[in-house]
Order: sequence, then C-alpha cells, then structure tokens
Amino acid sequence: MGANKNTRSAQKTQLDVCIGKEGLPVGELAYVKDGAREYSVFAYSQDWLRHPAHFAISPDLALVSGHQVRKPPTKDDTRFFLALADTEPDAWGRRVIARAHAKERKKDPALKALTELDYLCAVDDFSRIGALRLRDDQGDFLRTVEQGRQGAAPLLELEHIFEASRAVERSQESAQDLRYLLGKGTSLGGMRPKCTVLDDDGTLALGKFPSVKDERSITRGEVLALRLARQAGIETSNARIVIVRDTPIAVISRFDRTHEHGRIAYLSAASLLQAGRNEEHAYTEVVDAMKTVCVEAKADAQQLWRRLVFNHLITNVDDHLQNLGFLYAGNGLWRLAPAFDLNPFPDKDRESKTWLSEDTGPITTIATLLEKASYFHLSEPEALTVLAEVYGVVTQWRSLALSAEVGLTAAEVEEFAPAFEHSEMVRVKALCGE
Repeated sequence: MGANKNTRSAQKTQLDVCIGKEGLPVGELAYVKDGAREYSVFAYSQDWLRHPAHFAISPDLALVSGHQVRKPPTKDDTRFFLALADTEPDAWGRRVIARAHAKERKKDPALKALTELDYLCAVDDFSRIGALRLRDDQGDFLRTVEQGRQGAAPLLELEHIFEASRAVERSQESAQDLRYLLGKGTSLGGMRPKCTVLDDDGTLALGKFPSVKDERSITRGEVLALRLARQAGIETSNARIVIVRDTPIAVISRFDRTHEHGRIAYLSAASLLQAGRNEEHAYTEVVDAMKTVCVEAKADAQQLWRRLVFNHLITNVDDHLQNLGFLYAGNGLWRLAPAFDLNPFPDKDRESKTWLSEDTGPITTIATLLEKASYFHLSEPEALTVLAEVYGVVTQWRSLALSAEVGLTAAEVEEFAPAFEHSEMVRVKALCGE
C-alpha cells in the first residue's frame, strides 16, 4: 500500500494518483494518521499541469502547483479530496472489508485496526468507479490481479458471489466467501449486497442481490424503475434480471466505462457542491453549479427536472446527492451521468431526501415542482409537456412489471402498487387534461 514513514507517532503513506486506461500520472497523494487525526495532502505533478488535457480532478483541488491539504470538517466527513472519496467503497463494501480484516486479526492480534486509507485502497483497481486510479511505490495499481480484467468476476460466478453475500448478511461467512467479495465493491449503492461483475459481452456491470431482510422483490423493482425511466426520456444504464437459483439478480451496466474499456472520470453531485455528509442541500444548488461546469447546462437541468418528476411519481425517495452524478466531458467540463439507484418505495411517504430549493424544502407535491420548473430552464408549457410524457409512461407500469423482462408476479405487483398509484398521479392526470 506504499511506504510508511514514521515521524514520532505519525504514520504517512504516499500513493500516486493516475487517470484513465493508460494510467497517466496526475499527482501524489499522502495520507497522514497522527493519533486520532487523519488527513490527506495532494500535489499535482508538473507533467499533469503541462498536459494539454489537464483538468482539476476534484472541485476542492485547484489546478495549481504545491501541496493542498484536506482535513475533514467533521468526524463524519471524508479524509480525502472529494473526487477520490467518490471512489471509496460504499457501506456494503466497507462491511465486507471490515469482516475480512476481523478474521485476519483473529489469526494475528498484532494487526493494526483499519484506517480510512485501508478502505480507499481495498477497492480493486479494475472495479474502481470513474477514471482515478491509485498506484503504490512499487508502481502497481492497488489490488490489481493478474490478467487485469479478472479483477471483476465473470457473470457465471454470480451464484458463488450471491451465496457469499448471503453468508455475510447472516454473519456466517467463510474466508473463501470473503475472497469472492473483496475488492469487487463499488461506491454506488449503499448497504445493499452487490458486486462488480463482467457481463457476458465483457463489459463492466454491477450485480445487485436481494437481501435476506427484503420483504418484496427489490431487484425486480429496480429494473422496473430503470426501464420505465428510459421510456420516460431519462438516460439510464442497461438493466436486466438474471435468475440464479430461482433468485432474481439485477445486472446493471456501468456507465463510467467505454466499449474499449476506457475509463470516464466521475463526480457525485455531493462532491460537486463540496457538501458535508451531514449538510442539507437542494437541487437548485446543483443547477447553479451546473451552469459553470456542464457542457450542456440547460439540457442537463431540463433532464434533471424530468428525473425529479419521475422520482416523485414512482415514490423514489432515496434521492440523496450521492445518487446523482456527473461524467467528464472534456475541456474541463462535465455532463449529467445516467440515472441510477432508482427504486420505488411503496411503504414510504412521497418526500424527497434532497430539497428542491432552500425556500421550498423537500419535494412533496407535483405543484411545487411545477412552480420551480423555470429554474430548470423550462417554460410552463414545456414543463407540462414533460409532465405528460412521464405520467403517460408511469401509467403503464403494471404491464411492464408483469412482462418477462421484469417478471413480477401479480401478487408482487400489488405490493408495489402504492408507489405508482396514488393521489399525486390523480392530480397529474387532471393537469394533463385527461
């Protein structure tokens, strides 16, 4: 993981930060742990600063020479510059890493506790979201395995990975189970069990598994939402159901890779706003930021409003800013990434997690969304057109849910019905003149 240099009680680890399929060096990251204090220091390389394609890799890293320090504003915030923090493992990945480390400590009690750097470095280089890559002082990309592309499990291994995830959820995992899961995590998706996989065509995808705690078919529900979203004019990744031991697993294509396995830089909306983990923020703030960083800011703002309408109508209320992202578009500019983590919640109130604006608060009605449509560069007639298009697709949810490509049973459809059939749909129907 790099060379450790001890100065008194401080531990310092240095890593090279690289970018893209070619692994072009960008700069050097130093992580310092001094007792309870943890922080990081970054310096761009002069070669990167002179490179014709250079750009600021993170909103909190100015494109200048010299060392820049990141100290977490609160104990809950990341120790790393925000674009790097976006590549950290999610809650599920951290759980797997912690379990594996705990087993190692039983064999070797002298083993030190995990640091935040350990979690950052425990993601396989092949699977890491976006284009940023970490390289140790031996010149090796972290956790890269032989033959590179085998860093993600082929789709045919889904059964082993699924069984391993079940074992972890039940606290019955073996060392072999953890070997299947380690390094194949992602920064996207929260606590739910998942794993990076290679699809049958060799492209990178995310396999999302049912949880032992699920009371409804969450995986089929997500594929339903993603397919509906695409029909409603929202850019999404390809999503389908794969059956493993009579269990539906969602396989969702990664949007941060090209067909030639190139890597596209990624940034979450939370990082774009440089938001602390405990701070409240609003979609209008995202639109303001997009005006300065997006290559097609107006079109992206209109697309975002379409997504907010869709989320509201299907009761997707897990819309925190880590579930909204941007892809690098070149020349220092970004574009809205495809929608992901869309899930209908039939058991929750229709109240968005992210506020619409600082003065309106969370999204609770379609009327509030229409009042703010102009902020998203939509006139009233344009907004009503978008609303009618999204509404028309959502009304067809039952037929898609029962189709072979989603595969919900009639009983399961009824479990999801409150997410799609509710008073707000009635209001939208009236607004659309139906």
